[in-house]
Amino acid sequence: MRDRAAPTPCLRPSAPAARADRLPDAAAAADQDGGTAGGMGGAAPPAAAGIVPAALAGPAPLSGRAMFVLVFLPFALGHFLSSLMRTVNATLAPQLVAALALTPGQLGLLTSAFFLAFALAQLPVGIALDHWGPAKVQLPMLLLAGVGALAFAGGDSFAQLLVARALIGLGLGGCFMSAVKAISTWIAPARLPSVQGYLIAVGGLGAASATLPVRLALHYMDWRGLFLWLAAAAALIGILTRALPPPQPPGARKMALLEAMRAVYRHPAFRETAALVLVPHTVFFGIQGLWISRWLSDVARYSEEAVGYLLYLGMAAVIFGAIAVGMVTEWAGRRGVRPISVAACGVALFIAVQLGFVLDWRPSYQLLSVLFTLVGTVTGIEYTIVAQSLPGALTGRAATCLNLLIFLGAFAVQAGFGLVVGCWRPDLLGHYPAPAYQAAFAALVLLQLPGLLWFVRRRGRNPVEWVSPQPGP
Repeated sequence: MRDRAAPTPCLRPSAPAARADRLPDAAAAADQDGGTAGGMGGAAPPAAAGIVPAALAGPAPLSGRAMFVLVFLPFALGHFLSSLMRTVNATLAPQLVAALALTPGQLGLLTSAFFLAFALAQLPVGIALDHWGPAKVQLPMLLLAGVGALAFAGGDSFAQLLVARALIGLGLGGCFMSAVKAISTWIAPARLPSVQGYLIAVGGLGAASATLPVRLALHYMDWRGLFLWLAAAAALIGILTRALPPPQPPGARKMALLEAMRAVYRHPAFRETAALVLVPHTVFFGIQGLWISRWLSDVARYSEEAVGYLLYLGMAAVIFGAIAVGMVTEWAGRRGVRPISVAACGVALFIAVQLGFVLDWRPSYQLLSVLFTLVGTVTGIEYTIVAQSLPGALTGRAATCLNLLIFLGAFAVQAGFGLVVGCWRPDLLGHYPAPAYQAAFAALVLLQLPGLLWFVRRRGRNPVEWVSPQPGP
């Protein structure tokens, strides 16, 4: 479809329509690789004549089954593990608090250390992916995550667990970006919203596995034994991501890092997307990974078993939500509605759900906890918006910049939420009062409203047109 709702960032080599969903093109490879030769020079005479040199032709086509087994599956497993280990502390919080006598501030800092280390890894990982490709980068990164899991299993103090948690976040910092880069090489850009929705759904499955399945596993082992198994899983997935994927296509000269970052931050599509979706995305990551479970325990007064079940339902809702967002975005695009408008509707609904926490909506605490994760999945749409709106040579750097900002923000949200809740005194059973959580959620709502109001006001006065310039030869 060619309209302003879904502009084409750069010229694409033609391909038979029957295989359009599987044929890699130069621009798709450029989306996360910083630009291949085809993406940098779509109007070059050889391409115009229908003759593409072997060095610029890109990877050979894969069948749908081969693409799933060799490309999607190994990197999706890495994203699955990353999501599981990111959210597992929500289930383990009672055990960790009992073992180390943690305050809410310490619990928030311990869990959010993952986000800080993850964020700090983004720029180095982006550079490494450009130079060596996802298969070569993921193996050492996942081995580092395995070392962190082993250290967490053997930690005896808050400081030791804090360092180990940071190592885990550092090692898992490339899982999502490696998956996006590998997938974008082999998937046509028009299919990216759906396929990235499936990838986010796999992450939701990993987050769901960190709830009820982990609680069931704790009947047979303690949290230390669990992290020993997670360390082994990290090593195994790292080996799979190195052994299975086909080689990446050769790349052309990459734009310098600082120059690319400046171009990304100046692009109107990136700025409007970040202004609208960035803060809600950090809230979604920071809260659903820890504080929803504590709210269910402290305010709703549910048992640990009930909390585990509700977390499982909420994380399972991420799977449905991620797939639904991708399908709705493509459906809306065919009707001339841009993805940013879909995102704005989703953000408005997400803020409305959080108002239920602020107002202490007692009729259905269970519904609130599930709606938070279901509606919050719409924030993942910003990756699709950036991929479709920026020139191919900038898309990889833009996604890296997004990850950096999202995980720094999630660190601040998760740690700051605990500090706000810690301003109140717990009761004799260690439960913090409802006003503590109401104040913390109110602060989050106030942080998100300006971006939504700015978007509505700007769209009414002077909407941004996102027509990416065609790169020259």
